[in-house]
Amino acid sequence: MSEKYILEGQGLRKEFGGLVAVADVDIRVRQGELHSIIGPNGAGKTTLFNLLTGNLRPTRGTVRFRDQDITLAPLYRRVHLGIGRSFQVTNIFPNLSVLENVRLAAQARGGDSFKFWWNYQRFKKYNAVALQAIEQAGLHDRAHVPAAILPHGDKRKLELAILLASDAEILLLDEPTAGMATEQVPALIETIRRIQQAGDKTIMLVEHNMNVVMNISDRITVMHQGEVLAEGTPAEITRNETVQKAYLGELYGDFAEIIQGQGGVA
Repeated sequence: MSEKYILEGQGLRKEFGGLVAVADVDIRVRQGELHSIIGPNGAGKTTLFNLLTGNLRPTRGTVRFRDQDITLAPLYRRVHLGIGRSFQVTNIFPNLSVLENVRLAAQARGGDSFKFWWNYQRFKKYNAVALQAIEQAGLHDRAHVPAAILPHGDKRKLELAILLASDAEILLLDEPTAGMATEQVPALIETIRRIQQAGDKTIMLVEHNMNVVMNISDRITVMHQGEVLAEGTPAEITRNETVQKAYLGELYGDFAEIIQGQGGVA
């Protein structure tokens, strides 16, 4: 993997009154990798994620994208720079079709987001972009289906297609498997893996499903009480005694199974 860093947080700190949610964290995401943030509830992982994506401003510290300081950059500016983010709650237009949802993302990237009255033929280029993103996300047979009737797993894939159509270089995914039925998870994870392995996207995610994290991540940052407890490859994290002591019996029931060699994508 390349040692070039696409997204960096330097000395990031977030205080909410007297509560320190993130305590002077340094984090660097290598271009082309899939980097996961894990931690128990209250560890600070979601706050850190929100600092990196611009949904929160740090009390102090900086965020850099491709070595450009974006700490104070508004969300729309980050989107145009190539930063895409999904949320725990799906954020789509339920009354529009899959294709229409994705095409709107392509139009926004092209500066035509509110020109709904244009002749349909004017949007051929956006249709092409949208259809390609839909194919990548594994929804080629759902293009004309209303988003509202998609199963939850397909709604998550639709969010991925929207990010791809916006030409994001880095996809920041917040709990992508949250609320999904167990049988839906493997298909979504395979889609995420396929997108990342295509070679032109970096993916960062917050995820509670430890089996998922350990099977698809190139690198993992472990958060605990607002600080980075450990960082490394999945193999390094499973062998880390500090992580084991902090997590076993306290965090995820399936972490013990992974250490014992029984974990797989659930």
